[in-house]
Amino acid sequence: MRVSGESGTSGESRTVAVAGVDFGWGSSGKLSAVLAALQARGGDSGRSRFVGLASGLGRPVLAGSPVERWFDLPEAEPERELARIVREQRVAAALVVLDGRLARALGDCGVPVVFVDSLPFLWTEGDRAELPLDAEVYCAQRCVDLPPECTGVLADVRRLRWVDAVIAGGGAGRSAAPGPRPRRALVSLGGLRAPQLDDWASYPQLVLPAALEALAASGFDEVHVAGNLPAWLAGQLVDSCPVPAATTVGALAHEDFLHRLAECDVLLASPGLTTLLEAGRLAVPTVCLPPQNLSQIFNGRFHERAVGGGSRVVWPKEVFAEDEALALRTGGEGRALDLIYGGIARAAQQHRRATSAAVRGLVAEALRRVEREPGTDWGALTAEVGTGGAAQVAEALVEVLGAAGPAR
Repeated sequence: MRVSGESGTSGESRTVAVAGVDFGWGSSGKLSAVLAALQARGGDSGRSRFVGLASGLGRPVLAGSPVERWFDLPEAEPERELARIVREQRVAAALVVLDGRLARALGDCGVPVVFVDSLPFLWTEGDRAELPLDAEVYCAQRCVDLPPECTGVLADVRRLRWVDAVIAGGGAGRSAAPGPRPRRALVSLGGLRAPQLDDWASYPQLVLPAALEALAASGFDEVHVAGNLPAWLAGQLVDSCPVPAATTVGALAHEDFLHRLAECDVLLASPGLTTLLEAGRLAVPTVCLPPQNLSQIFNGRFHERAVGGGSRVVWPKEVFAEDEALALRTGGEGRALDLIYGGIARAAQQHRRATSAAVRGLVAEALRRVEREPGTDWGALTAEVGTGGAAQVAEALVEVLGAAGPAR
């Protein structure tokens, strides 16, 4: 794979380190989209190789990407190992999605970093220390609303560049073939695991049976469940409830996920922003499942406001109240996450059957709304923020590589 740059000669090879935070799978989807955009540029001068850092959770999503080799980093004091990798691999630049600590550590090693922030609306003064405000290029993804709590932090980013949605481009659109065919659904649970999350299985235990039962009752014939579900848990949950006749479960590489997405009649997704924006690009009817974390509260609300429909499912108040979580974030994201994760865990341990039944009813009602409103503009959120972000981030990386000079 060749990446064009402003300097160097045809035989050069420069190493780019790539990384995404281990918080869901959105960052890996964005890495995949940017790498595809780099590949689409073709090669006129300068040649780059890619190595991956950490990002263990997201590697299945990046299957088939041009990342040549992955390096794990120790949880305790990773700086020495990172410095060794940078030195031995001759890292000329880095592309980092959302992992502020790693971006800062790479900067300390003398590596120019292109940082992708897909959640600029989330940060407050309590998060300032986690963000790489001095990154070589800080690419903030456009959003439909920027709360006032964020503006002071973003004002201190030294080289801020706003970009469109960083999502995969091209590919086939949704099929509109005439004639009868099975009704297909895709359920997307994402990476599920995250920092501070002790019991990652609580969310699928509450939500997956509810979603599958609602789909079966609504007459869907086929459903695929995509997400970071181990086989034992997936089998247990699928066997626990009525499901559509053809139900399959398994993690999908990014391209495979997009193919499934284009072929489905409805998407049921825990509202990760990358997934919502990719579904919007394809105009796929979408039901937002209850949020897993703080950012997904924002994402679900943004989506609901943009499409103008009632296809967002919120947790029963006994789990947690969204407005309370949003109020807590002024002290940093961690305080809000304690409320969210604690509420989901308690519901799974103490009231699983009742909570799942309540969610099932809400999902079924959302599916009915989707069918009652066939004129909904499901691409509205994506249209608001644009779709050229992957190419714009790729351009920023090419600029940084050009400024870095010839390969070492």
